[in-house]
Amino acid sequence: MSENASSAPQSRGPSDHSVREQIVEAAEEHFSHYGYEKTTVSDLAKAIGISKAYIYKFFDSKQAIGEAICSKTLSDLIMAVEEAVAGAPTATEKFRRMFKSLVSTGVSLFFNDRKLYDIAAHSAGEGWPSARAYAQRIEQILMEIVREGRESGEFERKTPLDETVNAIFLVMQPYVNPLLLQHNLDLVEDAPVQLSNLVLRSLAP
Repeated sequence: MSENASSAPQSRGPSDHSVREQIVEAAEEHFSHYGYEKTTVSDLAKAIGISKAYIYKFFDSKQAIGEAICSKTLSDLIMAVEEAVAGAPTATEKFRRMFKSLVSTGVSLFFNDRKLYDIAAHSAGEGWPSARAYAQRIEQILMEIVREGRESGEFERKTPLDETVNAIFLVMQPYVNPLLLQHNLDLVEDAPVQLSNLVLRSLAP
């Protein structure tokens, strides 16, 4: 009796996971073609061939589905930054690569998959958990870079660390926040380099 009871959840697990993935994949396709705002849960249900009520078994709202997609999209942006920073020999170069990678990856997403970019922008504007986690991770990477630069003697140490990181993050906002980047596309060629130079001069010991 106990063995049957314990085996039931395990047998449902893979099936539930598969359905959840189907929902996310269908949503990603629909959002890519029609946009987040114009896609309804009913549209997704029809595309997958299941009931709307069944979708709500896995996601409590359309936003929750958008969250799953947005989280993946923003995670890809962070991964690109981490890869760019990993090979840099100094804190100075890490900061340059971080800023450049954030902008170039965001711009690439904007032009190559505009609808998914719009979800990321929407999440930033609405303060979704995925957008907050994205911003927090960027700040964390930035803090690690600044701390490394201070330890190596590249950066000044007098200003409180959190104050320095917050100020730099504010400077980067127009180019790393998806909601703001779309309004600054005409500046993305020069801004990362010029602002990186400005920030690095302010960090000089």
